[in-house]
Amino acid sequence: MSTTGRVRAEASSAWRSFTRRRTAVFFTFFFPVILILIFAVLVQTNPGGGGLFAQPPGYYLPGYLAVVVLFTPLSRVGSEVARHREGNRFEKLATTPLSRPEWLLAHTLVNVAIIGIAGLLILGLMALVTGTASLALAPRNLALVAVFLGFAVALFCGLGAVLGGLADSQDGVIAASNTIALPLLFLSDTFITPGLLPAWFRPAMGLSPLTYFARGVRGLTYQPPETGPTLLYRQPLAGWEFNLGVLVALTLVFFAAGAYAIPRTD
Repeated sequence: MSTTGRVRAEASSAWRSFTRRRTAVFFTFFFPVILILIFAVLVQTNPGGGGLFAQPPGYYLPGYLAVVVLFTPLSRVGSEVARHREGNRFEKLATTPLSRPEWLLAHTLVNVAIIGIAGLLILGLMALVTGTASLALAPRNLALVAVFLGFAVALFCGLGAVLGGLADSQDGVIAASNTIALPLLFLSDTFITPGLLPAWFRPAMGLSPLTYFARGVRGLTYQPPETGPTLLYRQPLAGWEFNLGVLVALTLVFFAAGAYAIPRTD
């Protein structure tokens, strides 16, 4: 069997495993709905009013996408690696032609499909409940957003595999992923603008891979108002090309680290 055939077979098995877990399927797609209903409908935004959510609704689309791009791969891939270790499945896989990078690629493709569907749901809900006045939804822009999403998911799948290889249990993976994901989510130019953070901390935002995802997607989808109150923060001058380039480079590093961290045997 070729590499493509092995990856396809493992991806098909991983997809069926996901769809059989009805609770996981439900909350994977229901969580973004709850998030948008709370922040975009109940809390709403207050452009120019200061504080959190002081930007137009379209500014926060990358943040909503970042939630599923960050949490879902970390927890799913990390838990899957830990589950395989507990069930001695890597020892069995070592007797097959399937390599560790192929295994991780197959599970990454499944996560890209899952999060791609969740991303479409988020985009549709944003357009429905907040309108499209501050969103740039040209087909080219949406295609590039899909590219950003694919690389970001692959990056955090790699990080999830590292956590799964280091943690001693599934509970340990969940605890470690939450410990990493929560600070990244709020300190990566997603919901909290750099202007609200101390000046000495702002350069450190460049250390987060999620920052490049958020800024790249915002540069492609956010259309700042030409008139109205002065915004507290504007998008950095670097365009989506720079952010995508950095994201791709980091993805290669994290994916390679994740493939290396997957144990050959248990």
